Amino acid sequence: MIVLLFFLLWRIPVVQFDFGEERYYLKEKEFTLQWIHSVEKEEWLEFYERDGDSLLLTETKFKTYGAGVPSDGEIISSEDGYVHMKIGRLFTEMNLTVSENAQTTIITAEEEIPLYEYTEDYELVTIKIEFIHLWDYARRNKL
Repeated sequence: MIVLLFFLLWRIPVVQFDFGEERYYLKEKEFTLQWIHSVEKEEWLEFYERDGDSLLLTETKFKTYGAGVPSDGEIISSEDGYVHMKIGRLFTEMNLTVSENAQTTIITAEEEIPLYEYTEDYELVTIKIEFIHLWDYARRNKL
């Protein structure tokens, strides 16, 4: 009985993607957000990890300086054609506009999830950490 009660009350941390009418969950602790910048037309990557009940932006990677480039990041040496910046910024919630033009994609160690295939063009997706019951995760919506 105690074991059953434990499983009924125990919650696990997940990254929640809220599409308004639907929610999807990532159990992975780390993910990368990738898109094509609207002005420079170059690939941009941001690396996130769960940090308690927040998302921690650890690093960003891009090819050209332009609109949206952080001004306070520490440049990390690299030779792959990208500018790497260490960031270290916490977010309790992120609001992301997804579009086919930007090809907004989530990358995990296991898969690539093209968010733009799951939304209407220019739809808002809210990303945040949630603590959900195991049974909710087991029957979760998968991207």
